[in-house]
Amino acid sequence: QVQLVESGGGLVQPGGPLRLSCAASGSLFSIYALGWYRQAPGKDRELVATITIGTRTNYAESVKGRFTISRDDAKNTVYLQMNSLKPEDTAVYYCHAVIGTTAYWGQGTQVSVSS
Repeated sequence: QVQLVESGGGLVQPGGPLRLSCAASGSLFSIYALGWYRQAPGKDRELVATITIGTRTNYAESVKGRFTISRDDAKNTVYLQMNSLKPEDTAVYYCHAVIGTTAYWGQGTQVSVSS
């Protein structure tokens, strides 16, 4: 069993930064990829950023140049540094992991960007 616990969400003003963390625990052998998705009200869940075991990264076009995904394997943690936040970044952000052939999701953390 694998658990993913997100933290770091909250309310931030436009243009501000926020960092999300996701700590993984449980049977973590063969982690293939970690990532972040988000879901805004009334919209489908969408990919934000992913990082593979080889640290290859992938970003949604809407966040390129503003968001950075990174991982600390010693802590089994993946981070999402979000800069220059916009109101349209408001969403519930979900941590995602592919371990072996199984995908896991965290419970989500709310990010709200508003003045």
